[in-house]
Amino acid sequence: MTTETLIAPTRAERDTVTSWRVERLLEAGYDGEAALVLALDRDVDLHLAVSLLARGCPADTALQILF
Repeated sequence: MTTETLIAPTRAERDTVTSWRVERLLEAGYDGEAALVLALDRDVDLHLAVSLLARGCPADTALQILF
């Protein structure tokens, strides 16, 4: 067994994290499609995505900033 095997997340763990990210993004105010797209992209900073909406940024504009 390699070190990569030991530290690589399982599919179930990735799914759990993705679901958690989707929930946070939905709570922040993103629609379902946007929340899923953002949640699946691990390069998207979740805290920034949530913060943008909390500061009054429209979701469409936030998506342009994040991508």
